[in-house]
Amino acid sequence: MTPLSSNKDVLLSLKDLEISFGEGKNKFVAVKDVNFDIYRGETFALVGESGSGKTTIGRSILGITPTSKGDIVFNGKKINSNKLNAEDRKEVTRKIQMIFQDPQASLNERATIDYIISEGLINFHLFKNEKDRLEKVTNMIESVGLLPEHLYRYPHEFSGGQRQRIGIARALIMEPELIVADEPISALDVSIRAQVLNLLKKFQREDNLTYLFIAHDLSVVRFISDRIAVIHNGQILELAETEELFTNPLHPYTKALLSAVPIPDPELARQKKLLVYDINAHHYETDKPKFVEVKPGHFVWANGEEEAYYHAVLQEMHKKEVENN
Repeated sequence: MTPLSSNKDVLLSLKDLEISFGEGKNKFVAVKDVNFDIYRGETFALVGESGSGKTTIGRSILGITPTSKGDIVFNGKKINSNKLNAEDRKEVTRKIQMIFQDPQASLNERATIDYIISEGLINFHLFKNEKDRLEKVTNMIESVGLLPEHLYRYPHEFSGGQRQRIGIARALIMEPELIVADEPISALDVSIRAQVLNLLKKFQREDNLTYLFIAHDLSVVRFISDRIAVIHNGQILELAETEELFTNPLHPYTKALLSAVPIPDPELARQKKLLVYDINAHHYETDKPKFVEVKPGHFVWANGEEEAYYHAVLQEMHKKEVENN
């Protein structure tokens, strides 16, 4: 079941996606039964712990990691196919760009910033002449908060936050429609993270950009995301609008993730109970789970018994809200 909306423009759809490695007895399924849509102009967050499959999904959207089942549909066209012709593949590569987790490892240390930002323009012939190229690169370096003279320096001369701004400039100069941001602030100092997030939000407002924001920290994605999907062991367990997920988390794994979010108040932090997710608590042997919509826009991976329980929980919450109002 794919979450769809009739009144929103779907830019990217993942339908029954599976990604596996190896064959036969050595086959490992890293991602399974993944279904979600990303609407044009929104920030869709994919959150989970290390090894959950979130980066693998991001790489499959970019065409780096092959898929074993299902479809990835971008702008109405299936893109996870070997049958995609060279022209279409080139167009997809330009329209879907990536911001990497490690701003140091993702930049060529031997190249100037001018070349790093210009590389996509050169490969895709996106400038009229040298004057036009330089003007585009200069405008872009200034728009990410750096100076034109920085173009003639090398990556090692910059801080981590500055390098990430360069990585953002390299992606945005291609005028993409979708940005896959793979933990873009996890390698940065805490003091720099908000600046980078604000920069991403600024470009989204100005250019109607769409983000797939991959992260392991729910407190980070709350600030920037419109909707959040929670992934565990390659399976999407819950998907909802951001405030809905934080206000009414249903799946035990989502609750465990939320319980791990730090609280700045020491008194409240001492009272908080840390939850541990036990996958064996589910009874899926006879009652198989599926991705169900328990409330408009709120999806949970659940079997029939769990679905009934979640509906009851939401009804009780709604009842209390009505009474309080």
